[in-house]
Amino acid sequence: MIDTRSPDSFEWRFVLVALGILAVGVISIYSVSPSPMSKGQTPLYAKQLAWILIGLVAFLAAVAIDYHSLARHAYVLYGLTLILLVLVLVMGRSSRGAQRWFAVGPLTFQPSEVAKLVLVLVLSKYFADVQRAGWIQRVIVPGLITLPGLLLILKQPDLGTAMSFTFIFVSMVLVGGLHAKALGLGVLFTSMLFPFAWELIWTSLHDYQRDRILTFWDPMTDPAGKGYHALQSRIAIGSGGLLGKGLVEATQSRLKFLPEGHTDFIFAVFAEQWGFIGVFVLFLLFAALIFLASEIAGKAKDPLGLLLAAGILSMVGFCLMVNVGMTMGIFPIVGIPLPLMSYGGTTTVTSMAALGLLLNVKRRRLTLFY
Repeated sequence: MIDTRSPDSFEWRFVLVALGILAVGVISIYSVSPSPMSKGQTPLYAKQLAWILIGLVAFLAAVAIDYHSLARHAYVLYGLTLILLVLVLVMGRSSRGAQRWFAVGPLTFQPSEVAKLVLVLVLSKYFADVQRAGWIQRVIVPGLITLPGLLLILKQPDLGTAMSFTFIFVSMVLVGGLHAKALGLGVLFTSMLFPFAWELIWTSLHDYQRDRILTFWDPMTDPAGKGYHALQSRIAIGSGGLLGKGLVEATQSRLKFLPEGHTDFIFAVFAEQWGFIGVFVLFLLFAALIFLASEIAGKAKDPLGLLLAAGILSMVGFCLMVNVGMTMGIFPIVGIPLPLMSYGGTTTVTSMAALGLLLNVKRRRLTLFY
């Protein structure tokens, strides 16, 4: 069902904050784009602007279509997503030992990014339908729903997205009304299975992914090799100082000492250019986004809306926390993009669609019948 409400019900504060973060991302990507560009090659920032325009269409569609209608098709959407995750293992494009993308001409599509949002939708639908159920229905069954997607993502392998998948599941279980007894049983069950799960995860990783985890504890054991990314990221952040070096003088990012500056390490690029003051402002923007999202979740008038908003909040919040943490050396480098800032088509469009669903929940909070 398409929404015909007046613009007065639109959350302009939320949109302006999101646009501010997107703009900061484009500027940061622009600053690390190769210059001059090779003949016929599109600059990264121009590609990102194109993805943002596509994301805007996804955002408006997610706002306009009633989330109750989307939820009625949640299981079908999840089934289609699982099929895509299988197909990408068979016919997807490989890069650096991972097989995560479909190549469509010059464009690529990463189904695991979309799978995170679809998981939020399907678990929201499930928990909204099984209120006042026992711990088996609230832990085991949703775990079985989550498991196929998680295993397929680990097979790619994509440890960062697999961690996001797990965090979304845990968050949704808690928001779904897990009681203390059930939580204790869940923790006990998880503790018993952890050695087997860790063995499965560890053996599914490539050597470079294992090295990233091992060198997290002490990157100086191999500063020119396995610990290079972590050390260069810390140097970039620290060299920004109070006011930053600016777009031109940020040598770590401009001279390519910092690898993947437009994707996983875009926060380090931003910190070097704008310093502590800039990072403080960026954190204020993200804090405002999270606060407004929490407000939407808290004012949702039905369980489905609450679960959907809480799931999206957990998805965005986890990616933000881990990305910033890994660039600062708090977490291992696992390849999680910074929401709305990192370069990437699928992650940008998916993030904007997720924000659209949040506004969808807000605009329908006074709806009594659907």
